[in-house]
Amino acid sequence: MSGYRLTVGGTGINRAQPLRFTWDDEACFGVEGDSLASALMSCGKRTIARGFKYHRPRGIMTAGPEEGGALVTTGSGAGREPNAKAPCVELFEGLEASGQNAWPSVRFDLGQVNDLMGRFFSAGFYYKTFFGLTGRGTWEWMQFEKLIRQAAGMGRASHQADPDSYEYVHDFCDVLVVGSGPAGLAAAETCVAQGLDVMLVEQDFRLGGSLLATSETVEGQPAPAWLSDRLSALEGVRFLPRTTAFGLYDSNVVGLYEKVTDHLAAPDPALPRGRIRVVRPARVILASGALERPVAFGNNDRPGSMLAHAAQTYVTRYGVAPGRSAVVAANSDSGYRSAMTLAAAGIDTMLLDARDRPNPLAEQARAAGVQIHRGALPVEITGGRVTHGLRVGRRGRHGHARPEEILGADIVASSGGWSPAIHLVSHRGVKPVWHPELCCFLSGEPPEGVALTGAAAGQFSTEGAVDHARGTADQAVRALTGKRRRNAKLPEPGGWETPIQPLWEVTLRDRKLKSFIDPQHDVTTDDVRQAAREGYASVEHMKRYTTLGMATDQGKMGGVIGLALLAEALDQSIPATGITTFRPPYTPIPIGALAGRAKGHGWKPIRRTPLHAVQEEIGFRFLDVGVWKRGWWQKTRKTEYLDSAYVREATNVRERVGMVDVTTLGKIAVQGPNAGEFLNRVYVNGFGKLPVGKCRYGVMLRDDGIVFDDGVTWRLGEEEFLMTCTTANAAGVMAWLEELLQTRWTDLRVHVASTTDQWAGVAVAGPKAREVIAPLIADDLSNEAVPFMGILRTEMAVAGGRIPVMIARISFSGELAYEVYTPSDYGPAMWQALLPAVEAAGGSAYGVEALGALRIEKGHVTGAELDGRVTLEDAGLGKMASSKKPFIGNVLRKRPDMTRDDRPQLAHFIPVERGERFKIGAIVCDPEKVEGHGLGWITGVTVAPALGGKWLGIGFVSGGAAAWEGREVMIADPVRGSHVRATVHSPHQYDPKGERMHG
Repeated sequence: MSGYRLTVGGTGINRAQPLRFTWDDEACFGVEGDSLASALMSCGKRTIARGFKYHRPRGIMTAGPEEGGALVTTGSGAGREPNAKAPCVELFEGLEASGQNAWPSVRFDLGQVNDLMGRFFSAGFYYKTFFGLTGRGTWEWMQFEKLIRQAAGMGRASHQADPDSYEYVHDFCDVLVVGSGPAGLAAAETCVAQGLDVMLVEQDFRLGGSLLATSETVEGQPAPAWLSDRLSALEGVRFLPRTTAFGLYDSNVVGLYEKVTDHLAAPDPALPRGRIRVVRPARVILASGALERPVAFGNNDRPGSMLAHAAQTYVTRYGVAPGRSAVVAANSDSGYRSAMTLAAAGIDTMLLDARDRPNPLAEQARAAGVQIHRGALPVEITGGRVTHGLRVGRRGRHGHARPEEILGADIVASSGGWSPAIHLVSHRGVKPVWHPELCCFLSGEPPEGVALTGAAAGQFSTEGAVDHARGTADQAVRALTGKRRRNAKLPEPGGWETPIQPLWEVTLRDRKLKSFIDPQHDVTTDDVRQAAREGYASVEHMKRYTTLGMATDQGKMGGVIGLALLAEALDQSIPATGITTFRPPYTPIPIGALAGRAKGHGWKPIRRTPLHAVQEEIGFRFLDVGVWKRGWWQKTRKTEYLDSAYVREATNVRERVGMVDVTTLGKIAVQGPNAGEFLNRVYVNGFGKLPVGKCRYGVMLRDDGIVFDDGVTWRLGEEEFLMTCTTANAAGVMAWLEELLQTRWTDLRVHVASTTDQWAGVAVAGPKAREVIAPLIADDLSNEAVPFMGILRTEMAVAGGRIPVMIARISFSGELAYEVYTPSDYGPAMWQALLPAVEAAGGSAYGVEALGALRIEKGHVTGAELDGRVTLEDAGLGKMASSKKPFIGNVLRKRPDMTRDDRPQLAHFIPVERGERFKIGAIVCDPEKVEGHGLGWITGVTVAPALGGKWLGIGFVSGGAAAWEGREVMIADPVRGSHVRATVHSPHQYDPKGERMHG
């Protein structure tokens, strides 16, 4: 042994190829084939991390994704990745890694003072903290919030943009095998031999699973030889190492995340860091293995405390000694194999078998040099920063341990049994079933097309796992090809030579031990019992109250122990207590991978209207509105900016004329003999008798009576309508209409089609709007020919000829206004014909900022007000609802709570002191009580040229403007530190009778 690197063994490493890496800026060395955990272990690094709450020192506890102790940060700068699990990080030349959640370092962390105040950080302390703050003022609460936010989390992500790229791949196969252990390889071999297209997924960077960490024989061959033969026989199989099956979804779609460059020192810039593979297999075989459980005993989180099979893995696969001397504490036969492996590597090893009965493996273990203590229990690890020894004991009369001697050791490797990795099948809603003889949860009946095999199906012997896998694969072959190869019944779960004995926790009668069951979240056994005492008897409530199995753990380490302790505290069985829900992803995947190539300008499609370029030519700035780029405001001179530009534009509309691009409004063609009846059912007001050549403003509700969307619908013919809806909700309205026709009203002869992209639109508004448009069109635009809400189909003169246009007399600004539509290809020509006429009349183009100012002045609602919690009456539209016809939402909108007089209703707000301003999102409060939820909220603000340049807000207040007209309210914005006194007014201050738009 050289340092902690063994001179022999190490089936997965190449000692001839050293790799340099840095740990907390210190140069260290590993070898090819190492994980970061094994490399740190070989360098003698014991304290790798700090606990979440108590900041106690933590070391390497496992050899796989269940790791809850050695959470580290890798990389630097924009490529920094926090909370990486050291056993899952593949070592490469130049890897940078560091500790986290500690200051100044993980070796000496001042945060460990929390351990001395542990009783203040017990289960639910954060809930109690919030509860205790409710009686304090806003300022005090905000100070506590800052401290809470600063303390939350562990590692710190980079604030810089992710420099890496990712991609999505859609894939198909006959059989997807998850796991490359003995069961996975046997299943894949059986399937590929019958000509099936097989994909084999392995989250590790080496294939072999448990075969990499064992020296036993498989079907008469040493494990390495059997592994080599199987891999040779799997010609044609698509292997995907470094790939995690993170989720199993409907129709047996499997989500995979494949690491592509994480293990490369200098990756090709053209390669993505990783890719999401969405696989649609005909059959799924889950050979995902099982996870070893720890035992809860005193100080079982100290560096040097680890799982028994993990210690075996580091010796066999990585050729690293976890320590110089070890105590293995187990309650099953697997502990014997781990102890024998450690002893064979020259580590002084003792085995504590919690079962007080003879074991067939005992003689073999003693021959390997293992000292065996039957009926012995681990009580408490001794030592400060690292493990120095283990106090052992025997079970007393009342279940508590009687402490005996202290065994010297720098490694305590525990094994409390095994939990089949059934997380993936649980994603499909399959309920786990408790198996009392094996002390674990097995999967219930899996979905059609999914099968579990090997240790995932409770087969805890290698021979049994292989036999079960071949039988499972035969069933898949028969289902896909009709071939029947064998009639053998699948073996029953089991495989232990000596039955396992439940061992969840070791306790003392005279004092409490600090025993951890979830090291990632610092959850102790006392936390679970406290949750039960305080009424959190449901497993899901206990999980959230204690944080057991939350975040990336999902119950891998201590989930079953926590359930067993909860069952004991409630004096009921484990099956009666139940199990928490496992949620995808099974192991963490980068958020960037979920976005794929959708980053930067690829984040979402950039949708430009046909009028984008002609607006850009005259100095428009653009704003993202829904999925579109919309003209925001026009910069006419170097010294002009948004705050003055939109006021200028809005003033032009009020006094002269302006034009704005309205192409982005959703446009849906509704056609068919029953189109009028269909719209009657959708809208609150009537459309069935709307004359051809007229349009009408309509509002539609959700089933629950809440306003869904609004817009103007044009009747172009007896069986043809053109519906317009809000820009942001266009897709939602289209989907809603299709759902209604396909699922509810299948008898209606109606067809709907999105025509948003078909039409380019411009609104021309202002007192001079008619005189601007009239000279350009072929037909009469007089008040008699085209009255308010009238429609005209005509042609417009443009450079080079004439183009077809549809004109509707609609006003969103409160002025005389027309919306002019033309096929999209003609859009630029229409704009260039209208703009000179508008400018000649003293007007200008305007953007959405001015459009918002005009609609706020007029009191028109948009999606800012119709936010999914507003009724017709709240928005001041109650009189629109027809009493002569049924429509969606009509019944539920009349519920008592929806018709209360004190519901927040639409109003205008003007600051008492001129010059003061408030912002969108501020809370409208009673001036005598500026706390709590308030009376309402602000949805829009603007400088209002029509009201003398006052600051004007629109929003909601309890009882509406009628209840508060002229009275003062306080508009509070504690987040941004603002409190403004304002008066409440009718939302229809500007031209309340509509004389300007009807003129």
